[in-house]
Amino acid sequence: MTQQISGIDWGIIAAYCVGLLGMAYWLSRRQGSREDYYVAGRNLGPWPVGLSIMATQCSTNSILGAPAFVAFTAGGGLLWLQYELAVPLAMVVLILFVMPLFRHLNLVSVYAYLERRFDLATRLTLSGLFLFVRAFATAVTVYSIALVIDLITGLGFFASVLLLGAFTVVYDVMGGIRGVIYSDVLQLLILAIMLLVVLVSLTTVAGGMDAMWQAFDSERKTTLDFAHHGFGDGKTFAFWPMLFGGLFLYVSYYGCDQSQVQRQLSTRNIDATNNALLINGVLRFPLVFLYCLVGVGIGVYAAQHPTFVSALPATGQGPQYNLAVPLYMINALPVGLVGLSLVALFAAAMSSLDSVLNSLSATTMEDYVRRFHRGHWTARKELVYSRGMTAVWGVVTLVMAFYVGDIAPTVLEAINKVGSLANGPILAVFILGFLVQRVAGPQVIVGLSLGVAVNGICWLTMPEISWLWWNVIGFFVTVVAAVAVSILPGGKWKGGGARTEGEPDLYEQAIRHHLRTEAKVNWYRRSAWLLVWFLCLFVLLRWLE
Repeated sequence: MTQQISGIDWGIIAAYCVGLLGMAYWLSRRQGSREDYYVAGRNLGPWPVGLSIMATQCSTNSILGAPAFVAFTAGGGLLWLQYELAVPLAMVVLILFVMPLFRHLNLVSVYAYLERRFDLATRLTLSGLFLFVRAFATAVTVYSIALVIDLITGLGFFASVLLLGAFTVVYDVMGGIRGVIYSDVLQLLILAIMLLVVLVSLTTVAGGMDAMWQAFDSERKTTLDFAHHGFGDGKTFAFWPMLFGGLFLYVSYYGCDQSQVQRQLSTRNIDATNNALLINGVLRFPLVFLYCLVGVGIGVYAAQHPTFVSALPATGQGPQYNLAVPLYMINALPVGLVGLSLVALFAAAMSSLDSVLNSLSATTMEDYVRRFHRGHWTARKELVYSRGMTAVWGVVTLVMAFYVGDIAPTVLEAINKVGSLANGPILAVFILGFLVQRVAGPQVIVGLSLGVAVNGICWLTMPEISWLWWNVIGFFVTVVAAVAVSILPGGKWKGGGARTEGEPDLYEQAIRHHLRTEAKVNWYRRSAWLLVWFLCLFVLLRWLE
């Protein structure tokens, strides 16, 4: 797979990496405090933030995995598009019910809210869970992407890790969240352009879009599966688990995960925050649809060129279908475009890694270092510590990537399951804080533990239940358990953070101040357009069947 990568292509890759470093250095001169470094002085507009949110979701695993799912995976096909129906609905929930509170509190770490509402133990439990899960998942991501780079370029695993990780860590350390967001925008544009180039190439080879569509396996054209429910029938990707499970997953990820909330808090006001979410809610589907169409093209190309699949590297479980897109890029695109296509793959990887490293640093600084350090903090000292913490997490995740090899294949298959173990329970903790007055910190920790435990039992003993339902199951188990413990005798444990009668409702104050006073846009009315967009997408998927 390496013979067609020319010196020109390597030059394009090198120029891109050097350009990122130059941009990060230029942005670093504007930083004077940790707020500049972690939330860009709360002065960014909605477009870069909205596009950055989209870019983070379009990781290399998605760009390679989604086309493979559409083209080759048993039980796959265009069913993946059902998942996207939940995105605009999740954005409505975040716009109207979540982000006004976080904007009101001027947070850097989203978990600081939990100490204010519950107690320090709740804050540290959730932030510690985030640090563990994200660091481990990032190491696995580095490992998997480095394998892809090695197979494509022949550089070797060690050099592939350094190529991907070193540049990402260096520009992340210098650029901060502003560098993360602006580089994400650049990376998203490169990725979208190259996906369009690949799609045009595939349709040309197939004889046009209509001919490609007609040649695609009819069973894989199914976009909506109402025949199954995923609750014991062994069908993971049915409509209802993808809609409701996806809704809970996306609200938790975009609203309770530091890597996402942090960039939303970098905007200048509540209107900019909500507009960024609106942009993501509208534009994400076209991007996902684009790389699913690439999957359609790859499937048709493989059917018409039998030697294509045999050229894929093999594993004990068969061909590595995730490498189908880069293999096509290398063999079908001319010199120069091959380099840009590899840049697009690197860009997708970097856009996932950079935001995670910055958020790991922010959580560590806010929830641990600054929270427990009693000395005097100057703005300069905070900035130096923040950069140092990003570098530390970068080194940690890169080193961990060399030690997950034995378990990575299993983890890669189950990475979404791992997230779904905790997404619902984590969301439940925040929702309990927003809406349930009597529940205290120790009680939500009990609920969180039970929610994760029940999801774990589902994983180990009930594989016929779609893992997407775990997001819903874990949510309701956590809520019911926490509320049940709170109404038991002695349920209001001292110091647990339960609100007393007559105490001001911080959540209601935030909604009233930001949506009804500060906002210049009627977000109740504008959110209705996301519901209209949801209906339009549903009609489109019905039409495609």
